[in-house]
Amino acid sequence: MFCSKCGTENPDGAKFCSKCGAGLSAPAKLSETVAKPEAESSTGMTANVAGLLCYVALWVTGIVFVVLEKKSKFVRFHAWQSIMTFGALTVVQIILSVIGAIAWTISPFGGLWRFANVLGIIVWVIVVGLWIVLMLLAYQGKMWKVPGAGNWAEKQANK
Repeated sequence: MFCSKCGTENPDGAKFCSKCGAGLSAPAKLSETVAKPEAESSTGMTANVAGLLCYVALWVTGIVFVVLEKKSKFVRFHAWQSIMTFGALTVVQIILSVIGAIAWTISPFGGLWRFANVLGIIVWVIVVGLWIVLMLLAYQGKMWKVPGAGNWAEKQANK
């Protein structure tokens, strides 16, 4: 369970945050996904809505919220995770497109061109899946970490 004030992970069932001492509530039910009013971000939105918006335009809205958000570590975490995750996947897509274009000019129906296209489709499916999952989890008030990017995002959010 993560603290809505400081973002620290606490054991399930804990009543208070081990870092800041804030009261922890029971995990929200599926019908109760709205963040508490005290978890408001500096943008005037609730933290869960701002967290969701960090992912809407992939890494672009992540940059917007890193610049705008000064108060909520939850929102800053999602903004940094959006930048790192979707920024890296965008670079991978660009590299695969360049490889595919070069391979097409060398041998239009060759194996490298097909391989680059298949990998590009796989990366695209991963991007769409992650995009949907991360938006839903942020809206539910969860700080799920993408392997590799999540720990880095948490460090950036705590600065």
